[in-house]
Amino acid sequence: MRIVLTGGGTGGHIYPAVAIGRQAQEQAPGTELLYIGTTRGLENRIVPKLGIRFEAVEITGFRRKLSLENVKTVVRFLKGVKRAKRLLREFKPDVVVGTGGYVCGPVVYAAAKLGIPTLIHEQNVIPGLTNQFLARYTDSVAVSFPDSERHFAKAKRTFYAGNPCATNVMRAQSDKGSASLGLQAGSRIVLVFGGSRGAKAINEAMLDMAPQLHKLAGVHFVFVPGEVYYEDVKRRAEQLPAYKSGQLQVVAYLHNMPDVLAASQLVVSRSGASTIAEMTALGVPSILIPSPNVTNNHQEANARSLVEAGAATMVLERELSGDRLFEAVSSMLNDEKKLAQTGKAALTLGMPDSAVTIVDELKRISKKK
Repeated sequence: MRIVLTGGGTGGHIYPAVAIGRQAQEQAPGTELLYIGTTRGLENRIVPKLGIRFEAVEITGFRRKLSLENVKTVVRFLKGVKRAKRLLREFKPDVVVGTGGYVCGPVVYAAAKLGIPTLIHEQNVIPGLTNQFLARYTDSVAVSFPDSERHFAKAKRTFYAGNPCATNVMRAQSDKGSASLGLQAGSRIVLVFGGSRGAKAINEAMLDMAPQLHKLAGVHFVFVPGEVYYEDVKRRAEQLPAYKSGQLQVVAYLHNMPDVLAASQLVVSRSGASTIAEMTALGVPSILIPSPNVTNNHQEANARSLVEAGAATMVLERELSGDRLFEAVSSMLNDEKKLAQTGKAALTLGMPDSAVTIVDELKRISKKK
């Protein structure tokens, strides 16, 4: 099978696409992948390092208000479609998969116009503009949350599949996660991170609560502030007693994130769809701090879906402080019954076979070619 993957901007779009591609290669050895993204998004750096062929088209997103920039975006879109058609004709894919982000627009649209079977995957409860636009052209829409299906009334077919990133973490090994941090297997670990780009609000709250960490004896905090913030956060953390004692560990990046997630008793993070998928697949309790700076406030909708199921606690960013975060963390860690119940609820929401389900759908729609 020959598959074109497209999706970009953030890891939340990139990693689901890669997970689908890797699962297809596992199910059908010899599967060839081409990833089409932009030079501006993280995919330009992430995808080539994974050994997947990468090509770029240039596109920007529409603004929600009328502006001259939107006229320029239409021109870029048309140029992007032309470039995408050229790449598609050359690669001759059996199917094209889009996972969101502006770059999906011209690539999936071009594939549909060329008669190539297409599938889009929506990670969030509330769909992004690009996927809403593409739904009427694509053959199949896979969603991560059941509540998303109602947003795709015009699609030919919509089905609940979960997030393919969940499949990846099922191979995680908690012992390896602990060992990579220099800790013994079974250590009590709280993982704190703010997504692929980091989150300043979470970083500040974590640093503010750090002087109280001694009250949680035997708990090790792994803090991933994000590449942009790492040097400043580490410099400030080095002055703290928790850092000097080894209770607080600040790391630039976790190359084995699934293993560390599997080793964690509690996670503090944003509520991006891929992160939620991984935590629910593993049954890890979480304290979610939705980003308020995303389209349609979709991260809060993601978080609320877990909170309503008893699978997480949510702290809104406007309410976030060092004291508030410590209260939330200590409340979970000091109540073993609550921690266990939250993890169990998270596990019931997990879709570990998500990538398999989506690849099976790809096989189905590719037969129409």
